[in-house]
Amino acid sequence: MEKLKNFIFGMPSEQREDFAARCGTSFAHMRNVAYGYRRASEKLSVRIERESEGAVTRKDLYPSEWPEIWPELKETSHA
Repeated sequence: MEKLKNFIFGMPSEQREDFAARCGTSFAHMRNVAYGYRRASEKLSVRIERESEGAVTRKDLYPSEWPEIWPELKETSHA
């Protein structure tokens, strides 16, 4: 969750609550996710990706499980 931690703590403190609210959660929960105490739900992961404009992706939040959860994100090769 290093990427999420760097993202949220890289923004001014007054923007953190607003970012969390736009993601549909509290900053306290977002902080717990960033430190690995809690797991972001799939819905929250999508919102974080959207609100961070791709700086933190679903793949970052679910590094090993994302292909099973979001198979549409798999890269396809056209040989």
